[in-house]
Amino acid sequence: MPADSLFRQLPSAAELLSIDFDGQTLQVPAGVSLAAALLASGVRHTRSTPVSGSPRTAYCMMGVCFECLVEVDGMPNCQACLLQVAPGMQVRSQHGARRLGSASALEEHQDDA
Repeated sequence: MPADSLFRQLPSAAELLSIDFDGQTLQVPAGVSLAAALLASGVRHTRSTPVSGSPRTAYCMMGVCFECLVEVDGMPNCQACLLQVAPGMQVRSQHGARRLGSASALEEHQDDA
């Protein structure tokens, strides 16, 4: 039974785009998931748990484990493995528990009530 990895690094000639992660500009390959782009850029943890504060990062890469939660363009609780990178994406690591929705969406909802 072969023991070769099923994962292959994208060729370096792939188109690159810029995203921001925790204030640092990263050049990442276009057309990949945000989780894959962060891992390929050397990011080793994207969130900390609400209870113990231990670091976590993408695990299953298919949306089942929720270990890759990040804040994207101001929206918390985004699964990085299910999002494709986009130019200028603003990504922040997520620490502890987050409320659903963004602060502005919450304010708009309260104004409507």
